[in-house]
Amino acid sequence: MKKLQLIITGMLVCFCMFAIGQTAKQPAKKVAKAAENTLTAKEKKEGFVLLFDGKTTNNWKGYNKPAFPEKGWEVKDGLLHCIGSGAGEAGGGGGDIVTTENYNNFELKLEWKISEGGNSGIFILAQEKDGQPIYESAPEMQILDNDKHPDAKLGKDGNRKAGSLYDLIPAKPQNTKPAGQWNKVSIICYQGTVVYNQNGVNVVEYHLWTDAWKKMVADSKFKDWNDFINIAKEGKIGLQDHGNDVWFKNIKVKKM
Repeated sequence: MKKLQLIITGMLVCFCMFAIGQTAKQPAKKVAKAAENTLTAKEKKEGFVLLFDGKTTNNWKGYNKPAFPEKGWEVKDGLLHCIGSGAGEAGGGGGDIVTTENYNNFELKLEWKISEGGNSGIFILAQEKDGQPIYESAPEMQILDNDKHPDAKLGKDGNRKAGSLYDLIPAKPQNTKPAGQWNKVSIICYQGTVVYNQNGVNVVEYHLWTDAWKKMVADSKFKDWNDFINIAKEGKIGLQDHGNDVWFKNIKVKKM
C-alpha cells in the first residue's frame, strides 16, 4: 500500500510540474494600446472631443490672426510641432496658436515633449486683443527643460519649472520627465477653480477671481495687467511658440 501511495504521489508531483511548465510557456497577453490622436470609448462617453487629429490643424489658428500660421508650425508623423527658430522670445517663428473656439468650464488633456534647453507653455482663457501678447490675459502652465533652460533657476521656489502656474505657483511635486520624453498633462477649469495634473499627479491648484488670486497677482510681475488680474470667464486655449522645438499630441477637451 505504501509503495502504491508513493507511486501516486510521484505521478501527481510530475503532473503539477508539467502543468506549471506549460503555464510558464504561455505568452503574456498584450494590453491593447489606444491609437494616437483618437478617443477611447470611455472618453467618447464622457464627452471629450479631439482638438488635434494627427493630420490637420482645423481647430487652431494663429493668435490674433485669421488663420493658422503659414510657417513655424507643422503636422508631421502625427505630431503638432512648433519648429524652433532659435530666437527665443524675439520671435521669428509662427507665433502662438489658439483654439478657434472659446472655452469656460472644461477639462483639457494633452501630451508634450520639449527639445533640449527648450521652453513653451499652455494657456487658458486667453483673450485676443490687438497689440497685446497672449500672456497678458491668460494663465500659463509652463513647459520647460528643467535641466538646461535657465528659467528653471529663476522665479521663486521653482515656480518657472515645468507644470507650474508660470511665475506664480510651483508644481509640487516636480515630476516632469527630461527633454525628449513625453509628459502627460491635464488642466481642469471649473467655475474659477483650476487644477494642473502632470504625469498622473495634481501639482497646482488655484482659484480665479478670489481675494487670494488678486493678492498673489498684486505681488507679481503681472500686477499691472488688468486682464490678468481679472481673468475672463471664457477664452481660448493656447500653445506657445517660445522659439524652441516642442511637440504635442493627443490633445482633447471636454466641456463641463
